[in-house]
Amino acid sequence: MWKVPLFDLNYDHQEQDAVVKVLQSRWLSSGSKTLEFEDAFARYLGGGVQCCAMTNCTAALHTALLLADIKPGDEVVLPGLTFVADLNVVVMMGATPVLADAESIQDWNISPADIKKKITHRTKALIAVHFAGFPCEMDELRELCREHEITLIEDVAHAVGGSYKGEKCGTLGDIGCFSFFSNKNLSVGEGGMFVCRDKELAEKAKLFRSHGMTSMTIDRHQGKSLSYDVRMPGFNYRIDEIRSALGLVQLRKLDNGNAKRAEIAAHYRSELKELKKVSIPWQNPQPYSISSFHIFPILLEPEVNRQEFMEFLKNRGVQTSIHYPFFGEFTGYSLGEQQGIPICQDISARCVTLPLFPTMTKGQTEKVIESVQEFFSEGKS
Repeated sequence: MWKVPLFDLNYDHQEQDAVVKVLQSRWLSSGSKTLEFEDAFARYLGGGVQCCAMTNCTAALHTALLLADIKPGDEVVLPGLTFVADLNVVVMMGATPVLADAESIQDWNISPADIKKKITHRTKALIAVHFAGFPCEMDELRELCREHEITLIEDVAHAVGGSYKGEKCGTLGDIGCFSFFSNKNLSVGEGGMFVCRDKELAEKAKLFRSHGMTSMTIDRHQGKSLSYDVRMPGFNYRIDEIRSALGLVQLRKLDNGNAKRAEIAAHYRSELKELKKVSIPWQNPQPYSISSFHIFPILLEPEVNRQEFMEFLKNRGVQTSIHYPFFGEFTGYSLGEQQGIPICQDISARCVTLPLFPTMTKGQTEKVIESVQEFFSEGKS
C-alpha cells in the first residue's frame, strides 16, 4: 500500500542467519545469546554499566519504578509529550503522575524549569525522554534530582546510540530503559534493556525479570543448578534467544544506521525549511549532543488542517503518524490540561511525523519532500 512507509526494517541475510542458528541450537528461552547481547550492549554504552535484557521497554520502566521503591501516593514527574507507556507504568504502580511541559516549540524535551516548579516532598522519581533521539539537558536534570533525592530514570526508547557530552544516552541517569520494538533504531520486534551502573541494582533487576528466582532454566539445563530459591516477588520479563540474536546483529548496524538517518534528516531540513506553514524542531541542537534521529517530526501552523495534510500524503502513498496524541484526549485518563503543559498540548495538536529509516532510498525521500511541497503549493490549510 505504502510507497513510503513510516519505518522499515534494516534487515538482511545476517538477521535470518542469526535466527536459524538459534533454531539449530534448540534453545529458545533466555540463554547464552542473551548473555552475549547484554555484554555487547554494555560494551557499546561504556562507562562500566550493567545490562539486563527484558521483554520490552515497558517492563524495564516497571522494573525501574519498583527498584526506585515507588509506593502509592508517591509522585513521579514525566513529560507531557511522550508515549503512554510512561504514564501507564506510573499509574499501575499506584503512584501519581505529574506532567511537566516541554522546553519550547523548538525543543520538545522536558523542561527543567517546569520540573522544578512541580517537585514536592512526595516526588520520588523523574522519567526523562530523549524525544525523537535528541538528548535532554541532562546536567540540569541530574542536579535537580541530586538536590531533591529523586531517582532519575531515562526512557531511551528514541535515543539508542545518541549521546550527551560524550556519554551515551541511557548511562546518564540512575537507570536507563531502552526499547527494541519494530520501529526502533535497534529493532528485534519486541524487546528492551534495563541499564544501570549499580551492580546490586542490576542483580535485583535480573531477579525481578525471572520470578525472583536465583537460577534460570538454562542454568538447570546446563547442570549448574538443580533447583532454585525465590528471593523476591517477580514477573516473567525475560527476553528470548531469537530476539537476543537479532539484537546482536542490529547492534553492529546501529551506528551506520543512525548516520544514514542523520543524512536523510538533514536533507529533509534543507528542502522543507522554506515552507512558511511548517516548522522543524531542534533547528539548532546543542553541539555537545548527538541525536539518534529516531523520528522526523514537523509542526504545522495552526491554520493548517492536520487531518487533511495526512490524508493528502496518504493518497500519494506516504505514511505519516502523530508523536504523540495529547494525554488529556485519552478516554482512560482525565488529566493533562489542568497540570499546566500548554506547550505539550500545542505540539500534540499540530505535530506530524514523516517517514525516516536507514534503508530509505533517494526516490522515497524525494517522494516525501515533493508530496509535502505539493500540499502547500496547492494553497491548502
